[in-house]
Amino acid sequence: MPASYTIAPEEVEFKAIRAQGPGGQNVNKLASAVQLRFDVAASSLPPAVKARLLARPDHRITEDGVVVIKAQAHRSQELNRKDAMQRLQQLVDAVAHAPKARRPTKPTQGSRLRRLAGKAERAQLKAGRGKIDRSAW
Repeated sequence: MPASYTIAPEEVEFKAIRAQGPGGQNVNKLASAVQLRFDVAASSLPPAVKARLLARPDHRITEDGVVVIKAQAHRSQELNRKDAMQRLQQLVDAVAHAPKARRPTKPTQGSRLRRLAGKAERAQLKAGRGKIDRSAW
């Protein structure tokens, strides 16, 4: 069972921003969207998890090693905060356990023989496609 690492609220920085898209009368008045910033290097995560998180090809991770998540799905700021924290937790959970190392295997003798038989069959088929010598007629 992979270990789950909980992110402390003190390590996360929230900023209220204006949500994009249509919003009726409140669109220009309320800052209901939330931008979450999480500095991976300064966090309490184990070094191996930090390295895997920073190596991940994700547009939400800046060059400085800060995860930036924007949540604006809900109309309330509190729900957007929870949504952003859940998405950050999912990101950390995805790199929590180390991937299993791949050990290369050798093909079996049977599979090798089947491959060679298929190649010989294909060669016979192609050899039969040669030009016909009409002088023998």
